[in-house]
Amino acid sequence: MPLEETPPLPRYGRDLRPLWLLDPAATFLNHGSYGACPRAVLAAQRRWRDRLEAQPVRFMHDVLPGALRDSAAALAGFLGAEADDLVFVENATSGVNAVLRSLTFGPGDEILTTSHVYPAVRNAIRQICGSAGASLIEAPLPFPLQSPQQAVDAIAAALGPHTRLVVIDAVTSPTAVLLPVAEIAARCRAAGVRLLVDAAHAPGMIPLDLPGLGADWVTGNAHKWLFAPKGCAFLWARKEAQDGLHPVVISHGLGHGFAAEFDWVGTRDPSAWLAVGAALDFWRALGGPGLMTRNRALADAAARLLAETWGTEIGAPAAMRGAMAAIRLPLAGSAERETALAINRRLWAEHRVEVPIMAFAGRLWARISAQAYNDLDDYRRLAEAVSRSL
Repeated sequence: MPLEETPPLPRYGRDLRPLWLLDPAATFLNHGSYGACPRAVLAAQRRWRDRLEAQPVRFMHDVLPGALRDSAAALAGFLGAEADDLVFVENATSGVNAVLRSLTFGPGDEILTTSHVYPAVRNAIRQICGSAGASLIEAPLPFPLQSPQQAVDAIAAALGPHTRLVVIDAVTSPTAVLLPVAEIAARCRAAGVRLLVDAAHAPGMIPLDLPGLGADWVTGNAHKWLFAPKGCAFLWARKEAQDGLHPVVISHGLGHGFAAEFDWVGTRDPSAWLAVGAALDFWRALGGPGLMTRNRALADAAARLLAETWGTEIGAPAAMRGAMAAIRLPLAGSAERETALAINRRLWAEHRVEVPIMAFAGRLWARISAQAYNDLDDYRRLAEAVSRSL
């Protein structure tokens, strides 16, 4: 659809920005990296923190266990899961590490991921493989991608007799691509291989039914597209995959079951997890499923605007994108990480535009996000800033 034929988007944008603490002078196009917690959710978190500090002992002993399970039940219900199958972790990387460190690998074993894997997860797999004498295998996914089948075929081709675990993203971080998780899970099941899904960006961005994905484990962040405070993420495990699954920190819950082990690993501030209910309420108040649809439409319109302005390309078709997109910058020459970081800093210093620049597949890409506080003018400012600076 040509850009001028884009249907009108529902009214969100600049009028909603006072609901966040975001710098009003900034053009913030990077909700995907850390999220942005609304004022109302931060207030709910403060109330939980105040209750904790009013009587720390009684709160930790008498209030927290039930409140934490209630919060887990609210999030699990939102994600189509049972409360006992979901626990809280600080971030999706922690969830990935918990699974990796709970499994046993040996010489000759292979852990399969993709060339689009999140760098921190790649490091975690590399460390596990190095300790066990196993091998990290990366299925090479092309970029730009043309169809979901390309991803399925690349992973299926890389599955082998020594593959013990597959680790994939629901939404790739460096390239903002939706991977066909259910189809990949079916291939893994047919091969007798277990699957861990890093769904860091998925909750709140795209519809998500955890059991329906067909994976053994799914970890994801609530502090990105679900508006929870920083440090709020979950790990879900199907019941058959909970035995032997432990948190990275072993504490008093050892041997008392999946939820008990993860719910208590020592003293920490649980207020971000307890504020999940407020975050869900905020997400629903902004339209819930309608917000997801609106953000996806805005990201698509913005990606096409930028690609047309710059005369470049988008990294994946619309069917493989959510509320983020990667658009190639109109630059030749060096496509190194240092160059990408320098452009990111220059756009901020000179234009107060915050957008991640990714060096991937020999090119530089702007990875945009679309959230309720954004409108199309934000991306016009990005287009102009790139033209003026680069």
